[in-house]
Amino acid sequence: MDYQRPNGRATAEDVANLARRAGKLAGWAARTGFELTRKLPGIDTAERGLRQVERGLLSELRRRLDEVDDPYHAALAAASAMNRSDSTGRVVEASVMLVPSRAHTEPLRAAMAELLNHSISFGRDRAREYLYAIILRQLTPDEARILAALSDGSPFPAVDVAERTGIGGTGRTVLRNASTVGKAAGVALPDQVPAYLTRLIGLGLVDLDEEVPALETQYEILLTDETVRAAEEQVKRCKVIRRTVHISRFGAQFWHACDPSLG
Repeated sequence: MDYQRPNGRATAEDVANLARRAGKLAGWAARTGFELTRKLPGIDTAERGLRQVERGLLSELRRRLDEVDDPYHAALAAASAMNRSDSTGRVVEASVMLVPSRAHTEPLRAAMAELLNHSISFGRDRAREYLYAIILRQLTPDEARILAALSDGSPFPAVDVAERTGIGGTGRTVLRNASTVGKAAGVALPDQVPAYLTRLIGLGLVDLDEEVPALETQYEILLTDETVRAAEEQVKRCKVIRRTVHISRFGAQFWHACDPSLG
């Protein structure tokens, strides 16, 4: 389906439609435990097809998000337009003028001016939508899958691997935020789950909490993970710090706004 508008720009409806389609794929796979059915006949072919469609949708979604309400993109477009001349040698007027004359030489300043303009004109709902769109644009497909897996509020085990000091304390940390949530979500890059979770925590979408004894079996499984075992081999004396990972209050609000099943 072609989402290109005559003027080459994306609309909010375009982005919403793409987000719903991409989110349905990620959310469905995470909630139904897609990876558990891999042994069924023909499932490898089905999974490859799912991945291909998902990648295509998310790539298109990211491209559209890059064009919607991005002040730096608009500033560069304005600069480019002001630096073009028509056949008579006259400068073509920019379709988007953010700040007088300086935009073509200082797009960063023009972008900041646009953000400040937004801070005046945006209401509460529009400001929230803008915030969520900016966060959504930063997520990778695997991170979207993890967030979908966490969306029901369930905790998953997480561990840090650190070096134990001579007096029983904690030295340098060689691995942070390893977790079983990546496999549960069916991510494409399981070894990158610690990085994914670190990014999601940084965005405020995911929180770390104390160890949950009821998840003991899952902790034991996590300790056999190749990434965790490789980290343990980097130190002479290993100390494993157990935690849990779950969606944050802000993450739950973000997911509610983006949840494709509610669209």
